[in-house]
Amino acid sequence: MPQNSVRQVKKVLWLILAANLLVAVTKIFIGNSIQSTSMTADGYHSLTDGVSNVVGLIGIAFAAKPVDSDHPYGHKKFEFLTGLFIGGMLLVITTNIILEAIAKILEPVTPQFGADTIAALVATLVINVIVSVYEYRQGQRLNSYILIADSLHTRSDIYVSLGVLLTLLGIKLGAPPLLDPIASIIVAGFIAHAALEIIKSTSDILVDRAAVDLVLIESVTMTFSQVKDVHGIRSRGSESALFIDMHIEIDPLMSIEEAHELVHQIEEKLKEEINPTIQALIHTEPYKGLPGITK
Repeated sequence: MPQNSVRQVKKVLWLILAANLLVAVTKIFIGNSIQSTSMTADGYHSLTDGVSNVVGLIGIAFAAKPVDSDHPYGHKKFEFLTGLFIGGMLLVITTNIILEAIAKILEPVTPQFGADTIAALVATLVINVIVSVYEYRQGQRLNSYILIADSLHTRSDIYVSLGVLLTLLGIKLGAPPLLDPIASIIVAGFIAHAALEIIKSTSDILVDRAAVDLVLIESVTMTFSQVKDVHGIRSRGSESALFIDMHIEIDPLMSIEEAHELVHQIEEKLKEEINPTIQALIHTEPYKGLPGITK
């Protein structure tokens, strides 16, 4: 990742960290004041958003390191390791929310609050929405997986806050306190879903799952008349760093210089048609379908 992009990603993470800490402190303070277990838990959940920001800052610092002899493909996967950590942290949060919900089902507690509490919760909810949308868009613009993954983490916080808000309003209108833990369990389901999405997407990249449709790679490569056949196509990586390798069969009478130029043209075409970050390793072979060439 270019140093300019790294600086921009870090700047976004620092801004999001400040916003998450503000939201977390507000929720924890209000939750303790009104004796609302769900709001206090929501505050600690927001605090984990800040923790993930710190993890993201550490991860991007490693991911931005230049290529060296020990890491010839760069350090990009460190960023996805942090994304995997965020997904695991969400699963831990899900477990804690469910355990707290069970405790509240066994011993229901009725929170005491007023309109100011509702207003504060709505304000934190609005901040979370703005933070999530802003971080996701910046992640797409900067091709930063860590920002996109962290925005999904923040989005899960929105679900939690919305669930707490609806719960408090319901209790205010006369609903039984049991509504609180039930809503918490439903919210935990949303958080678990976000966690599994992050874990799956990061795992796919870490285990080098195919990153580009093989048919698309083949179709782009075969637009060159000099290419008689293509096989052994493989791809891996992410939108910000794609790697493709394949074998192409060409006229055995083509010179080394001509074959070299063809390979460069194919790579540039792949960048133009699929993704500008592509690095292609193309192995040339003599086409075995020509007369006089034994298979």
